[in-house]
Amino acid sequence: MVFKDRMEAAHLLAEKLENYKKKNAIILAIPRGGVPMGYIIAKQLDLPLEVVLSKKIGHPLHKEFAIGAVTLKSQVLSAAAKEVSTTYIEEETKRIRTLLTKRYQDYYGNKKPKELKNKILIIVDDGIATGNTIISTIEMLHEEQPEKIVVAIPVSSQSALQKLKNTPFVDEVICLSTPENFRAVGQFYKNFDQVDDYEVKTFLNKDTIN
Repeated sequence: MVFKDRMEAAHLLAEKLENYKKKNAIILAIPRGGVPMGYIIAKQLDLPLEVVLSKKIGHPLHKEFAIGAVTLKSQVLSAAAKEVSTTYIEEETKRIRTLLTKRYQDYYGNKKPKELKNKILIIVDDGIATGNTIISTIEMLHEEQPEKIVVAIPVSSQSALQKLKNTPFVDEVICLSTPENFRAVGQFYKNFDQVDDYEVKTFLNKDTIN
């Protein structure tokens, strides 16, 4: 299945999420590609839109290898973090939080993040390749004590989808397509233009609830 663009994929996902319309739920979009999609879904379902800001902690010797992840409020570490000094982890966590705080202020100004406790969280992205980052994000969102966590994506590799379904904190996964020949998310969109920070800000500052 190849989508025309993120907009088409978002409308198709919104149809599958119709039973959450006007419920006690929040659409949590993963920047940047998930934000225009999250806006359309939030608009169709009459729900508020928020971004999930998280960033991986890279191994000190191999920055691309994640040993954990950080959000503005919480942190999750993998088993590989045991070999790394706590000083490094603390310093990286602090550095990443500073970056995330700046990005949040850039997106929202002084607006406070929405309360996630006892809410249905619907995480939206434009696709998942490995699943590692989103799973770290889900573990951290679980710490916020939501009522339920739903992941809604147009396309995913089969291995990433399996990981998601095996994650104990995910209550429901909605995925429109899991192609066998998966190399990158962009191959399943005719138009997969990059989303920049200006577009993200524009979507986040529009009102989604009628």
